[in-house]
Amino acid sequence: MKIYRTLEEASAALGSGGLVATIGNFDGVHRGHQWVIAEMIERSRELGLPSAAITFEPHPVRILRPKTPSKLLTPLPRKLALLAETGLDAAIVLPFTADLAQISARTFAQTTLCDALHVVEVHEGENFRFGYQAEVGVDGLAELGRELGFGVKVFAPQSVGGEVVSSSILRQLIAAGDVSDARPLLGRAFSVMSTPAPGRGYGTRYTVPTINLSPYSELLPSNGVYVTCLTIGEGAAAQTFDTVTNIGNRPTFGEDSFAVETHILNFEPLALDESTPLQLTFLHRLRDEKKWPTAEALKEQIALDVQQAQHYHRLRERLGGSAQA
Repeated sequence: MKIYRTLEEASAALGSGGLVATIGNFDGVHRGHQWVIAEMIERSRELGLPSAAITFEPHPVRILRPKTPSKLLTPLPRKLALLAETGLDAAIVLPFTADLAQISARTFAQTTLCDALHVVEVHEGENFRFGYQAEVGVDGLAELGRELGFGVKVFAPQSVGGEVVSSSILRQLIAAGDVSDARPLLGRAFSVMSTPAPGRGYGTRYTVPTINLSPYSELLPSNGVYVTCLTIGEGAAAQTFDTVTNIGNRPTFGEDSFAVETHILNFEPLALDESTPLQLTFLHRLRDEKKWPTAEALKEQIALDVQQAQHYHRLRERLGGSAQA
C-alpha cells in the first residue's frame, strides 16, 4: 500500500485515470471499516482502478474540540499498518487543519475528490457526514456525485452478535476494560504499540521477565490485570510471549505511579533496548486493580493471576488460537 501525505503528492502519483475511494477517520479499522473497504477493493478490481482510503491527521476532533479529551484506538502508524493489511492500493493522509474544517462539502467534493483525485466512486457507511459542521450526509454526497460525475455506494451499519460496530462503541468498551467484548467488533484482539520504558536498565541482553511500557497517550483498557501477549521486535526477528499485564498505580505500596507492567510467563533472555518495538495484545480481563492490606497478600494474588493467565494461554493454544485471533 502506497501512503501519500498531501493531496498534491497523491494527485501527482495517482494521475487522472480514476480512483475508487472511501473517506473517514477509520479509528480502530474495525469490522465495519473492513467490510466497506473489502467491498470497495472488489469494485475497484472490477473497474480496473486503484483503491484508496482518504483519512486525516490529526483526528478532526482534536482540532474541532481541542478541550475534549479524545484517545484513539489506533494512532496513525497503527492505523496505516492495519489499512495496509486490507489490500488497499493507497492511503491518502490529509492534514486536518482549522482551514480544512471550514471547507464546505461541495468544495471538498469538487476540489479534492474530482479535480485532484479524479474519484470515480465513493463508498461510505450510511452514518458518514462531511463538510463544514458536518453539513452533508450520504444523501447529499450522492446528490453531489450525480452533479459532479462520481458514483456513491452506501453501506448499512454492521452488527456482530446484535451489537452495532462503531469506533465510539469500541472506545467505550476498551475504556471500561471489556477487551473480550471488543474483540469480535474489532475483528482481532485490541493491542497497543510502544517501546520499553526508559531508565529501567534495559541492555542488549535482557534477563528479567518484567517489562514496563513507555508512557502511552492513546486509549488503554481501564486499570486492572489482563491476560496478554507481548511481541518484542518486528519482522522475522520478532518474538511473541505469553504474558500477564497490570495497568494502574500500584496502590498497595502507596505510590501514585501509573505503569503498564507486563510479566512474561514463558520468559527467555532476549535482545532488548529502549527503542525495541513492542506490541501488547489484550486477550482477557482477570480482575480490577485494588489495594491489598500487605505486600504478602499482593504477592499471593499475583501468583493466582499468573496461574489463571497460564491456564488461559494453555487453553488458547489447545484451541489453535493466535495472539491476534
